[in-house]
Amino acid sequence: MSDQIARPDTNDFLNIFLNDIPMIDTRAPIEFKKGAFPTSVSLPLMTDQERAKVGTCYKKFGQDEAIKLGHQLVKGEVKEERLNKWLQFTEENPQGYLYCWRGGLRSQTVQRWISEAGVDYPRITGGYKAMRTWILGEFERQCRDMPKVVLAGKTGCNKTGLLNSLANSIDLEGLANHFGSAFGKRPDGQPSQLDFENALAVAMLKAEHSDAGKQGLRTVFEDESMLIGRCALPPVFRESLNHSPVVLLETSLEERIEHSFNNYILSKLQDWQAQVGEDDAFTRFSHDLVDSLQRVSKRLGGVRYKQLSEQLDSALQAHKNGDSEQHKSWITALLVDYYDPMYEYQLQKKLDRVVFKGNREEVSAFLAAMR
Repeated sequence: MSDQIARPDTNDFLNIFLNDIPMIDTRAPIEFKKGAFPTSVSLPLMTDQERAKVGTCYKKFGQDEAIKLGHQLVKGEVKEERLNKWLQFTEENPQGYLYCWRGGLRSQTVQRWISEAGVDYPRITGGYKAMRTWILGEFERQCRDMPKVVLAGKTGCNKTGLLNSLANSIDLEGLANHFGSAFGKRPDGQPSQLDFENALAVAMLKAEHSDAGKQGLRTVFEDESMLIGRCALPPVFRESLNHSPVVLLETSLEERIEHSFNNYILSKLQDWQAQVGEDDAFTRFSHDLVDSLQRVSKRLGGVRYKQLSEQLDSALQAHKNGDSEQHKSWITALLVDYYDPMYEYQLQKKLDRVVFKGNREEVSAFLAAMR
């Protein structure tokens, strides 16, 4: 057995998150789905059903009987299959760790079985609960102390593209897997709220320890509403952004129309094609756009919604026949009549915090050096 894998258990959470250390999550799938960390993989000791049976046994008969039942449920070919997956992970990720909810019986059992197969693989002491508690503490500190700046601009000016060109930025929409607007749904869905919060906390930790962070540069965040799709910005984080300086990106209406067309029409159709295949993609894409317009129908008002709905239907029919350009008519109307007035209203609340405004090149240069 090599010294390389004979490593001790750890609670060095800073190293784990900064270096994207791979982790085996031995909790049940339902626990993993509720919330995990960006580099963890679900390789459970027990299925959801097995865990439920063991939990019921524990409540009725105590820990010893629950452990016995667990061993009865996970044995033979079932155990062998799971063990092989754990061993494959350890081989592919020799620097990794494993964990359960609190660093207790489940991760200890997996660790012992892996060891019996000839591999020493360390655990996260305290498990998911300890990591979550630690990262939340860091997150709250960063919300309070990290110097931030908010990048604002009208819908369609491609703030995300500018953001991602900067070293000192965090892409909230990327973490939420959503484009941010009512039309921002992505075909492959969004992370759970806890997954989003964990990913944001890790991203802020990395930003703080990056070269830009060490130089005292402000971390740039895009101006977002309370919700990015179904992912909510944590109140303490949102509050910190509400007290941060604002930089405005200014672009022409033509540029915004073109970006919205590329982003919400051409790229989104490609995303649907990748997700469901060519045959079903256009139908799913069409339903996506129609549903998105429906979500803003009340704010548009009956007459305006009817007009835009008819324009969208006409554009979809033309698109189906090979002409996608007609989408630009309803996109233009939506930007001018819906998103722009809403932006101007929200901007009035931020005017006292605006420290700079300019075109893409000017804003990019300003943000790249802002302290």
